[in-house]
Amino acid sequence: MGLLSATQTITRYRVEGSLSENPTDQVREGLNKQIITNIDNEAQDMAVGWTSFEAPFTPNFDDASFQVGTHYAFGLRIDKKSIPSKVVKQQVAITSAKRLAESDREFLSKNEKSEIKEHVINVLTIRIPPVPNTFDVVWQYEEQEVWFFSTQKAANEEFETLFNKSFSGLKLIRLFPYTQADLTLSLSNEERDRLSAITPENFTE
Repeated sequence: MGLLSATQTITRYRVEGSLSENPTDQVREGLNKQIITNIDNEAQDMAVGWTSFEAPFTPNFDDASFQVGTHYAFGLRIDKKSIPSKVVKQQVAITSAKRLAESDREFLSKNEKSEIKEHVINVLTIRIPPVPNTFDVVWQYEEQEVWFFSTQKAANEEFETLFNKSFSGLKLIRLFPYTQADLTLSLSNEERDRLSAITPENFTE
């Protein structure tokens, strides 16, 4: 579910740090530095990178199309290759039988079995196409706030890591009731200590 979906799930972030005098150029440079790479026909089983909001499968940040007024709109794309275990088992059995026939033996050593399995996985990873998952990102740079359209733990962690790699000097702070109170209420040290001691209340039996 993304920005244009009927329903959305959003994680909000505060951006700590300042952009340069030319923020669009700085953001474009950061996006291009970590743009998604193509892993088709590669042994790599996963790729994470930035992609275009309007064209997620043909990303291009060399123009200002990612800027909408005082917002930047782009996407995080995570490409994964997943090989069914039964396919691996089948191909290992076929390859093992062929190896035994060629060597005129009845058994393979433990190392040979490991080598065959590793080879099968490598070959299948090259052949299988990755499954892409895209997550929209809206950056309100004047408000120093980012909306990431997912609450999936793994996706959020990948987003936070990639953001830190892409934009040096900037730091993301995930917004939830504690951080919002800490950032907006000008709390004293005593009040901050009391806030950190608060625990969730269970209203159901």
